[in-house]
Amino acid sequence: MKTIVITGGTDGMGAALARHFLTAGDRVVVVGRSRGKFEALVSGVAGGDPSATTRAEFLAADLSSLGDGRRVVDHLATHHQHIDALILAASYIRQRRQVTTEGHEASWVLFFLSKYLLVTGLAPLLRAAGRPVVINTAVPGAPADAIAFDDPGMADGFTFRRSNAQQRRANELLGIVATTDNPNLAYVTWGPARLVRSSFAGEVGTAMKVAAVVLAPLLGQRPERAVRPLVHLVDDPTPGRAAYRGAAERSLTVGDHDEDEAVRLVAMVEEHL
Repeated sequence: MKTIVITGGTDGMGAALARHFLTAGDRVVVVGRSRGKFEALVSGVAGGDPSATTRAEFLAADLSSLGDGRRVVDHLATHHQHIDALILAASYIRQRRQVTTEGHEASWVLFFLSKYLLVTGLAPLLRAAGRPVVINTAVPGAPADAIAFDDPGMADGFTFRRSNAQQRRANELLGIVATTDNPNLAYVTWGPARLVRSSFAGEVGTAMKVAAVVLAPLLGQRPERAVRPLVHLVDDPTPGRAAYRGAAERSLTVGDHDEDEAVRLVAMVEEHL
């Protein structure tokens, strides 16, 4: 029985993955904000397999909060001996810059800093697994110069596009950190091949609203179909870094000083955590 940890596991693709692995007989830890959605998800699976209720665990957390991220790491480290798959799928779109009560830019925390905490803080549990994998739903292919090292919170010149590119690039560099620490780890940055039927939780612009309300029902793929490539990556991981759009492998962004920038990123993050 594998232990699968899924952030954002009560909606969309995260929920589809939780249902799949519970149905497959694995132990699934869902990190999310809605216990009601979690209970409905488990109830749906338990209708066909009552053991799902004993294999499912919910951790209430808002991963825009570093405090919540640390609490999740501490709980998992205390109550679990290994983690076979860490799937980072939490999402909440913010078109504008927002500062948390902890003093950090909210999107930077949710889409990178909390992921950094989980990947590094849970490294011992991942090392304890036979074939560990981290699936980071950060669409690969951001420019190599996307990180504002002197202003990661983008107090000066925040735009959704800049923020999104920075998060994606930082998550690719995090793969260097994670696989250097554990050469047996498979670290995958992944994005869907095409539009997925989703509620696009958060503050979305007109284009995203149109996509969610009009295009997704017509053209979008169901979450259960969209995550099929992820299921394969979890079931048969290959050590090292990789990037995918759907089932198609993509090239990782290569800069002139990736390893040095990964070290610089860690130093910057550790200074502010």
